[in-house]
Amino acid sequence: MDGKVKKQRKHQQKHSGPKAEKKKLRKQGPSTEEDERRRNPKAFGVQSAVRMAKTFHRAQDIKTKKHHIPLVDRTPLEPPPVVIVVMGPPKVGKTTLIRCLIKNFTRQKLGDICGPVTIVSGKKRRLTFMECTNDINTMIDLAKVADLVLMLIDASFGFEMETFEFLNICQVHGFPRIMGVLTHLDAFKNNKTLRKTKKNLKHRFWTEVYQGAKLFYLSGMVYGEYQTQEVKNLGRFISVMKFRPLVWQTSHPYVLVDRMEDLTDPEKVRTEPKCDRTVSLYGYLRGTYLKNRSHIHIAGVGITKCQMSIFFLILARCQMHKRREP
Repeated sequence: MDGKVKKQRKHQQKHSGPKAEKKKLRKQGPSTEEDERRRNPKAFGVQSAVRMAKTFHRAQDIKTKKHHIPLVDRTPLEPPPVVIVVMGPPKVGKTTLIRCLIKNFTRQKLGDICGPVTIVSGKKRRLTFMECTNDINTMIDLAKVADLVLMLIDASFGFEMETFEFLNICQVHGFPRIMGVLTHLDAFKNNKTLRKTKKNLKHRFWTEVYQGAKLFYLSGMVYGEYQTQEVKNLGRFISVMKFRPLVWQTSHPYVLVDRMEDLTDPEKVRTEPKCDRTVSLYGYLRGTYLKNRSHIHIAGVGITKCQMSIFFLILARCQMHKRREP
């Protein structure tokens, strides 16, 4: 070839055509819908009046379903603990579930549970667990103050009378958030029967509460406790759940008493056992403000003649985590 090197032909980029137009549009940046409408009006035109009417009606239905009347949220900057009521028939696993949830949040085991238990679940949330017995008076009292109800259901037996009674009581005082928990699932040996039972109980639960209500499954127990992952999943839902203020709770001041101290002089009690007592009650104030020297209603007693005289704002025992300053 006499020392001559044949030059390779260079690639000629296209400056016209569909690919070049797409490349040019990509370089210009993301185009808005208005630009597309101006460029191609027929693509965004009404193709079917019937279909457009159906789409419009569906959009309006969804919008109306989400609409709700705004309520005044009286929750302070440091809110009181969320009251979680664990409700269910006897021998369904209420105490065991409370112990497992407390262990999930605090990494500590709890022995006997005597009354409400308050724990810290996050930076801005505290939880108070209470066990609801099958007494009708206890159900009425706890339905008024509950923010969340964990309704335990024995899957091997089904729904019992106590469950329906508590749901009817909740409807009177404003329906709190309710989550179902199925227990005793290890009693089923056949997987097909288990799946069918789960489905039937879920739809029955939706009929009583609302369509799509959360229902958790606790498949079985290991060394006297529920499985860690299932309890952790339930605890995560409790930690992030949002609550809508109920009208009854926001319009009535009430205190869920954590502890009580008798301040009466012991000598006076000894000489006169039926004398008037001076009692100090400790708890978080919820709802509206509590007026001084007002009559009070004690659960199980009624409106009492005793009057409150002095209120003190003291530091709570169960403090939330505060960020350390660098």
